[in-house]
Amino acid sequence: MGEQVKSPMPGIFYRQSDPDEPPFVEEGDSVDAGDTIGLVEVMKNFHEITTENGGTVGEFHVENEAEVEAEQTLLDIE
Repeated sequence: MGEQVKSPMPGIFYRQSDPDEPPFVEEGDSVDAGDTIGLVEVMKNFHEITTENGGTVGEFHVENEAEVEAEQTLLDIE
C-alpha cells in the first residue's frame, strides 16, 4: 500500500513555489523520502509539504490554490 500525503494544517495548497515556476511534482514523477510536493499557506506563511516515503506520484486529490483542511489527503504516493 502507498502513502497518502496529507495537509498538516488548514490553509491554501500550492503545487509550485511561484506562479512562474513549474510544479514541485507531477503525476507519474518519482520522489524520494523528504521531497517537497507542495506548500500550504497559512496567514502568509508557507509550509513545505514533504513525502515520508519514496515512490511514484499518483493522483492529486486537490487542485492548485485550493483551500484544504487539516489531515485532508493531497495526493497519493504509490
